[in-house]
Amino acid sequence: MSKVQYRLNTNSLAVERVKKSFWDRLKVILRYVLAGFLFSVIVLFIGFTFFESPKERMLRREVNQFRVQYQILNDRLNVLSTVLEDIQERDDHIYRVIFEADPIPRPVREAAFGGVDRYAHLAGYQNSELISHTMRRVDQLASQLYIQSKSYDEVFDMAINKADMLASIPAIIPISQGTERLMSGYGMRMHPIYKTMRMHTGVDFTAPTGTPIYATGNGVVVRAERNNYGYGRMIVIDHGYGYQTLYAHMSDIKVRRGQQVKRGEVIGTVGNTGTSTAPHLHYEIHRNDRAVNPVHYFYNDLTPEEFEIIIERASRVNQSLS
Repeated sequence: MSKVQYRLNTNSLAVERVKKSFWDRLKVILRYVLAGFLFSVIVLFIGFTFFESPKERMLRREVNQFRVQYQILNDRLNVLSTVLEDIQERDDHIYRVIFEADPIPRPVREAAFGGVDRYAHLAGYQNSELISHTMRRVDQLASQLYIQSKSYDEVFDMAINKADMLASIPAIIPISQGTERLMSGYGMRMHPIYKTMRMHTGVDFTAPTGTPIYATGNGVVVRAERNNYGYGRMIVIDHGYGYQTLYAHMSDIKVRRGQQVKRGEVIGTVGNTGTSTAPHLHYEIHRNDRAVNPVHYFYNDLTPEEFEIIIERASRVNQSLS
């Protein structure tokens, strides 16, 4: 573009130089500036709309990388959850069964972790829910692992004391020739005196007066009473590990309260004291303060055949002696 412009004067038919004022030059400059600005806006709009900038490409790669890492993290959390569930299953149904321990209740294992506002500081971000969910799973796993570690500590202590536990759990018949002398099993039975159906919380062994009665496991005598009307002369032994045994209607008591006894030790003799219709031993086992069927604990000195016989006999007889 020429810096100097000329025009034809029609009156004088002469070519004259065009003189531009400052405002004319300013208008020209503004037109070029405006055109350049509009062109730049169009180029930037097309560029940002249809093309990625280097920074956007970098951010997109970082976002994709974070998504892959989050998926890997959740996959590992799923694996850890599966492994932990298997450990919990083994703990409840194998290890604790071996040591006669109650399983840990499921609500305790799956107890919620933290309060409502525990993850409030994570709110307000673009992926707040995602982050909160992951943190909640991590905290839940940490809580369950802590409970499981405490459970294993308890199982370890039980394993150390297994020999004492096996010697303490009631595991023999309290009188000799017990398979032949079992007269009444555990369950609803006809009471011989009141003639009504009542829960019989033990088993009855008929035997002559003076027949020796043996402690069925190691323990400490917690009751040795000579004037209990219903049970007559009776003994209660605390074996630990949640077990107690009761021996009733005895003719003689040979131990005292607080005395430690061993399995197989004579603690008294069969009698006919208390509410009883004939000389016999009434025997009960309590586990965690609840009466259980004693025949399930006669495995230590019986053959499999004898054990089947006594199970069948206990289920067949229905008349108690007390």
